Amino acid sequence: MKLIPIGIENFKEMIDKNYYYIDKTNLIIDFLNEQVIFCTRPRRFGKTLNMSMLYYFFSIKEKENAYLFDHLNISKNKEALKHQNKYPTILISLKEMKSSSFKAQIISFSNIIYELLEKNLEILSSAQLTDTTKKKLNSLHDETTSIEDLKFSLRVISNALYTHYHQKVIVLIDEYDVPLQSAYQNNYYDEMVDFLRSVFSSALKTNDALEKGIMTGCLRISKESIFTGLNNFTSYSLLNNGGSEYFGFNEKEVKQLLEDYQLSSYMDEVKEWYDGYLFGNIEIYNPWSTLMYVKNKIQDQSFKPVSFWANTSGNDLVVNYIQNGDRKLRQEFESLMNGHALTKYIRPELTYREMDNINNIYSFLLLTGYLRVIEDLGENKYRLVIPNKEVYEIYKQTFMAYFEDYTTSRKNKLYQELIQGDTKKVNLLLNDILLRSISYFDNQESFYHGFLVGLLNDYEVTSNREAGHGRFDVCVLPDSILGTVVLIECKHSISEDDLIDDAREGVQQIIDQKYLEERRFKKYENVVGYGISFYKKQCYVVKMNNNSK
Repeated sequence: MKLIPIGIENFKEMIDKNYYYIDKTNLIIDFLNEQVIFCTRPRRFGKTLNMSMLYYFFSIKEKENAYLFDHLNISKNKEALKHQNKYPTILISLKEMKSSSFKAQIISFSNIIYELLEKNLEILSSAQLTDTTKKKLNSLHDETTSIEDLKFSLRVISNALYTHYHQKVIVLIDEYDVPLQSAYQNNYYDEMVDFLRSVFSSALKTNDALEKGIMTGCLRISKESIFTGLNNFTSYSLLNNGGSEYFGFNEKEVKQLLEDYQLSSYMDEVKEWYDGYLFGNIEIYNPWSTLMYVKNKIQDQSFKPVSFWANTSGNDLVVNYIQNGDRKLRQEFESLMNGHALTKYIRPELTYREMDNINNIYSFLLLTGYLRVIEDLGENKYRLVIPNKEVYEIYKQTFMAYFEDYTTSRKNKLYQELIQGDTKKVNLLLNDILLRSISYFDNQESFYHGFLVGLLNDYEVTSNREAGHGRFDVCVLPDSILGTVVLIECKHSISEDDLIDDAREGVQQIIDQKYLEERRFKKYENVVGYGISFYKKQCYVVKMNNNSK
């Protein structure tokens, strides 16, 4: 039985070590039919492995590894095989360019160029290159060059390879937008844009040595003119059909995967958790999570699905929008979590500086894998939903973490206001906390009861205990007999109009049932009773008139 490839991004390692490989080599055919391909997909959807596959197929220096493609789909295409291992090939990845300063990013890029030249040392001393060119190459290799020279480094290296091998060059640039995201987050965006504009333009536009090129990333960044004048590329976006089947697993591939590991009976579970992406018109499963599920299921048949992608993709977008978004945004997120669709205009081309604009939030979430299209309404207008249970869990966990952080900072204040008896402040504070909660679930009294117990759980809370002639809902006991007992009777209102009356009814119940006359409360100096009614994300608080014995 073949090994499950978790985190394997090197094509040679994938094949040599007999990992389970879902054949994506037909991407080579598409690539041969284009000048430059620009491919955007969410993180962990196979972009890097595909770039490695393209490198081993085209690189003139990998002829001894031609066997890697034996028995794969591309081996049946005689025309494509004419191009195998015929080209000097540049492969670089920018996914580690996550530094907090522009200076550090330039050092990182300089190191990427150094490593590229280490793999092509033959050109540093090539008799076919001029001394001036070799001097430039050695300066890049020694990492003593200027920023200006780094901007044109890929073109210089391409031309050197072309001259040396008498064959035009293939350029592969993986995760091009990672340094832009770091630059945006650390306030050196303009500098990074200017630098990368020159790098990409010189490599893929004004490069006479270029045979073909491909870039991958999450977002298509164009407004800042990073790709100024670069009109020779074909876009493979998840909103169009180009390259749809090459990134992620389609349903047929997942069914075969599960069958190969005798897990076919779990197809519905895999679909519920890890399916749900739509690339063009093809239904796609998250490849990372699907493979993780299979690996865990092989080891333990009782394994239950979890959100694997949450730990790999970085969820800064969702966290930021939930923490800093307005009430409308949180309400829309909650609507998504309750299974509803949102209708939004989507911008296929964005900039990181537009992330703070609420009108663009859903474009980012769609392009980065946190939403999916269920209906194209035309003119860039779409109906959007959460793709699957895995992504739902990311929203839920993020919401809950935010809510817990928010309420933690307000728990003590709420308790103090309850003791002080300031009903207006209690009303304002409790309504605010409710509005920021994840959901009102089924709008049941039991939820609100648990909600209050959770808010006050830093103190000595008792609930549903006998007192007087009945059972009170929630009681908070003070640390000292000099403190104040807080007793709360919860009510669930059937409409917003009933909130005030129901809260008053709660107070009256405390009085009628003589809860505060219970013997256990007599040792405390003060007692206060509240009736609190709830309807969805609203509440109303009424206090008993007498707050001391």
